[in-house]
Amino acid sequence: MRRALAFVGVFGLLGLLGVFGLSRTLRAQSPFSLGWHGFVNPHYYADSRSVVGGREDMMLFYPKPIVRDSMGRDINDGWQANMLAITARLGLRISGPDMLGAKTSAYIEGDFTGSTNTAINNLRLRHAYIDMDWGGRHRLLAGQYWHPMVVHEIMPMTNPLNMGAPFHPYSRQPQVRYAFRHKRLEVVGVATWQLDNMSQGLLDGVPASSTLFARHSLQPELNAQVRYRGDRLFLGAAYNLKSIQPVVPDPEGRLLHQPSFSLFGSHQGEELIVRAQAIFHNTLYEIASMGGYTLIYNDSTGRWGALDETFFTLWIDLERSHGHWRPGLFCGLGFNSTPAYDIDYDPNDSFYYMGRGHDLTGLWRLQPRLTYTTLTGLSFTAEAEYTAAVYRGDPIPVGNLRLSLSAVYAF
Repeated sequence: MRRALAFVGVFGLLGLLGVFGLSRTLRAQSPFSLGWHGFVNPHYYADSRSVVGGREDMMLFYPKPIVRDSMGRDINDGWQANMLAITARLGLRISGPDMLGAKTSAYIEGDFTGSTNTAINNLRLRHAYIDMDWGGRHRLLAGQYWHPMVVHEIMPMTNPLNMGAPFHPYSRQPQVRYAFRHKRLEVVGVATWQLDNMSQGLLDGVPASSTLFARHSLQPELNAQVRYRGDRLFLGAAYNLKSIQPVVPDPEGRLLHQPSFSLFGSHQGEELIVRAQAIFHNTLYEIASMGGYTLIYNDSTGRWGALDETFFTLWIDLERSHGHWRPGLFCGLGFNSTPAYDIDYDPNDSFYYMGRGHDLTGLWRLQPRLTYTTLTGLSFTAEAEYTAAVYRGDPIPVGNLRLSLSAVYAF
């Protein structure tokens, strides 16, 4: 299976290179212009203990709990190191003629992180969308793009794959996005669907991750935002509603509705850039954040109930942008705000914990970084990332120190 996936990835890359070779000819023969860009990003990282993460743990969420063996030793303690270059990226921007009164463009981008952990190192689609802009007042985007809770204008500038996750959401989804702008105010409405990042539920009686839980709801994930854009200040608020059918099949077709709220903003000074976001959510598990729900399923009747696992997360990113040296600091804080439930359950009930972080009461991260850039596409970054997690029943945090070195050659 892995060989087949690798073959598909190589075949896809050769196809992209073929299109790249034809781009000059296409420019001369059509009204469309093509622009290629991308980067190569080798990344070395070392952790002081085992972590909950993805893509060979390059996507780090938080450290694993203390688990002792028969000799009393913590089996999750101890340094480990790795090096990857899977975030190498290639993008193609297409600019076309005006159509239907709008300026039109499209964008396609891929990298090699794979769509799942088992498909790592294979070509993965990141972005693929059509963009139509009516003079900056109305704008319509359709295709695969950042999830609306990932506000790309304020994304933290950390270098590893997680980009501030799980405090900062990080995911792309197929969607239709409409934005209306009047002077400094902007209203955005988005409908999204799932693909690589899927909800969890009970599929044919077995816990699984699948798009079927969202597809059976017949409802896209909905997001509404209000934004203010000043000369240096950017502020906004968002409301997100996800609806899933946690049990498939379910003759009654009952749905679980999970709302989320966000406040976000940034300020760009002469040299200091500040970005921040606060989120209260009842599961953004699918977009590399925290939260979930407890599914209570009755094995004899097939009936189910759900208890939400809600989290409050807050992050801030500071960066000095001047000259060759660019220091920065990311700080993240998260709390599990789920109350203690007193559940009166049937002996035939089974409990399934869906999502991420149900066994945590809180977590935090400090992540200083220092980047040296040549200002011509080549940069080097050193980071120290300390993440601490507090597990239920143990008030003492468990911490992991990640040290990383990376280089970026952008073109």
